[in-house]
Amino acid sequence: MASKSRSGIGKKLALFLPGIFLLGFNIGTGSVTTMAKAGATYGMSLLWTVLISCLATYVMIGAYGRYTLVTGETALQAFRKHIHPLVGLFFILALTAGVSGSVMGVMGIIAEISFEWSKSFVAGGIVPIFWAAFFVALVFLIFWNGRTQVFERALAVIVAIMAASFVLNFFLLMPPPIDILYGLVPSVPETQSTDRSQSPLLLIASMVGTTLFSGLFIIRTTLVKEAGWTINDAKKQNQDALFAVVMMFVISAAIMAASAGTLFAEGIGLDRPAQMISLLEPLAGQFAASIFAIGIIAAGVSSQFPNVLILPWLLCDYQNSKRDMTLPKYRIMVFFISLLGLVVPLFEARPLIVMIVSQAFNVALLPATVACIFYLGNRADLMGRHRNSLITNFCLAAIFLFSIVTGYMGFQGLLAMVAG
Repeated sequence: MASKSRSGIGKKLALFLPGIFLLGFNIGTGSVTTMAKAGATYGMSLLWTVLISCLATYVMIGAYGRYTLVTGETALQAFRKHIHPLVGLFFILALTAGVSGSVMGVMGIIAEISFEWSKSFVAGGIVPIFWAAFFVALVFLIFWNGRTQVFERALAVIVAIMAASFVLNFFLLMPPPIDILYGLVPSVPETQSTDRSQSPLLLIASMVGTTLFSGLFIIRTTLVKEAGWTINDAKKQNQDALFAVVMMFVISAAIMAASAGTLFAEGIGLDRPAQMISLLEPLAGQFAASIFAIGIIAAGVSSQFPNVLILPWLLCDYQNSKRDMTLPKYRIMVFFISLLGLVVPLFEARPLIVMIVSQAFNVALLPATVACIFYLGNRADLMGRHRNSLITNFCLAAIFLFSIVTGYMGFQGLLAMVAG
């Protein structure tokens, strides 16, 4: 009986594993620091950006997932075969460049947060480079097994810890409910600082970039294909996508609220990730600060799994080859990408601004990502009666315009930061 019970739980968990993988990919330290900075600087007034981005993410996951359900092709295979090989190569290069920067920033933030947090139980704290080396080794050792199922189940545990930490912190530190409701009304607040990195335009673009991440939709098609889903599994695919997107919104809103209810309420900004720990502790207590630290560390580790894997996965997709991560060439790739996580602690760089700018840069890829699935999803020879509906096409067109507008806002924010 116990065996049957465990089997039933396993089957239910398997239903949501692709969604959990996406959640771990999406909610990393880039999301945490961007949401925390937005909350500390502008309270809940930019919550509408998260809501719109999550709704758009659901549409994009559905469109890309449906394409693979119908054709059995991943995104990169479709780009290469039905658009142009250079389009696929463009996405591989652009996503690899973006993820390489993310690996450096993510591990730098994890190391900095861990160092600050360790001061509460070790005199002087454990230096960041040791933390970075530990987490780099942890991720690489789990990768060494080589099977996607191992990554997904490890992520399920880490994502559960992350979600529980941030949701608990929300109830401990939440701002007034009326502020949360007002935050759902679209508006662009006035700049609250001479620091150009705190421009609302740059933060909006960064929030869109970290949620509507092109790599998310491309990797999604790989997971759908590997799961063996077909068009008969459309309901399963939609449930999985809905679960991922709802959790994205809940966790992102909880991070913003924790920052808004403390740092914004006290008129304190946020320049370095470690400030979240040192500033939260006197305002909310050691327990709340520790819970937030655990959430950030879990978010960083969960996002590092897909980050270090994305290049070999994309190459396998593009070449339509078996995704065997035990091959020496892929292990070498992942090893060197993992080592990038030591760069920020070694050179004592400041990762927060780099993370925000890199997330804003992701918006530049979004219009091309939307245009590709709009074209592929409307081809009768590929999709047959499952072509994009009028509603889907309208939503994709709206997302395309939204990405152009937020991309322009991010560009203006970057120009203002450089000029400043």
